[in-house]
Amino acid sequence: MTSTPTAAPPARATRPPTVRKRGSSRARKRQGILYAAPTAVFLVVFFVVPVVLVFRMSVSDWGLFTGDRGLNFPSNFSDAATDRLFWPAVWFTVKYTVVTTVILLGLALGMALLVQESGRWSSFVRTSFLIPSALGLASASLLFYALYSPQAGPFTALLRWTGLSEDPVSFLGSPDRALWSTVALVVWRFAGFYMLLLLVGLQSIPGDVFEAARIDGASAWQTFRHITLPLLRPSLALSTILCVTGSLLAFDQFYILTKGGPDNSTITIVQLVYSMAFQGSSDLGRAAALSIIVLAGLILLNAVQFLGLRRDKD
Repeated sequence: MTSTPTAAPPARATRPPTVRKRGSSRARKRQGILYAAPTAVFLVVFFVVPVVLVFRMSVSDWGLFTGDRGLNFPSNFSDAATDRLFWPAVWFTVKYTVVTTVILLGLALGMALLVQESGRWSSFVRTSFLIPSALGLASASLLFYALYSPQAGPFTALLRWTGLSEDPVSFLGSPDRALWSTVALVVWRFAGFYMLLLLVGLQSIPGDVFEAARIDGASAWQTFRHITLPLLRPSLALSTILCVTGSLLAFDQFYILTKGGPDNSTITIVQLVYSMAFQGSSDLGRAAALSIIVLAGLILLNAVQFLGLRRDKD
């Protein structure tokens, strides 16, 4: 009895590896686009569109209540740059930026060095330093506005109790006092944040480097100058860029504490933009032109800072 051979099943067709790779690559691209789409939409709606609108306003005769009345270029830019408060606002903003950056970063570095080593109270101290950063700047400004009040604030009573002054002290009544009172607010609010940035940089430095310096007999000052500062330079550069940019765009603290006074002595460049747009002449075109000037200055300044950071890194 002979058996008939059975036919072998047909071989299953398989896709070439290149086809499978292309399909998976396309699927990953579509997935990446879907993940990035919400952020892209948010960026376009809340950044790209407003910037384009500001550029359009800056070359137009655009009133707050009248709307677009035609092109007005370059009159908006010349009028903004020749405003009587433009150069005083620029000078005050630069002065405030320099003072705030030096004091804030110096204090933040000292705080970071203080809590660098882990100890019994280090976590508590770090948290205490960081708590003011959780408060909004407007809320902190309102808090300090109440503290600085000559009638209801506690400082007047404290000065009377210590015998330093019998009369109420107006912390915001003169240009110098208003400046330093605002700097005190900003330092209190942001010192913990910059301490955290610098603390991360300090903890990224290998401990073997400090151990080798101690073995070689380096003093604490030599270790700080020749090891800590050079290796901390990227964190210091990032903190400087953030601090300078934030100080140049200062608005909330001065608007709440001083409203640009006394006698426009504490008006910042962003306050001047707000004043041009919503007070006085309500000229959105001129305010937009001043905004473009500020934006160009910030881009130039940040470019210089980034170039300096890259040169130091190289």
